[in-house]
Amino acid sequence: MTTAESKADRTAASGRALSVILWILQVVVAGFFLISAMGKFSNVEPAKSTFEAIGFGDWFRNLVAVLEVAGAVALFVPRLAGLAGLAFVGLMAGATLTELFVSGGGGVLPLTALVLCAVIAWGRRQSTARLWAVVTRR
Repeated sequence: MTTAESKADRTAASGRALSVILWILQVVVAGFFLISAMGKFSNVEPAKSTFEAIGFGDWFRNLVAVLEVAGAVALFVPRLAGLAGLAFVGLMAGATLTELFVSGGGGVLPLTALVLCAVIAWGRRQSTARLWAVVTRR
């Protein structure tokens, strides 16, 4: 086996390992958002008091829950996984700011979710680029 073949094999193996790690992360994050959406749909604490503090009413709580479910499903669609991660980064940035400045809670959980979503978005950036190329016909 030549050095080039050995290097190519190592690169392919590391690419597969990264893909497996990203899939595991996507499953965990999707589960988190599905559980979070269930809490919002059932209007239990802390979702109830958080969305009351925001002041937009129940429609906004339900909208966020629908977005969480849609994003969780999209994490399982290879073509949409990167875009879902990117969308969740935006959603979790809003959640982190809300926790810190509106509801006065800790921002650790939404910030952690934001970082995990950013890792997914970065890891699946090629699928997002391919999707963008299809949408813009480039």
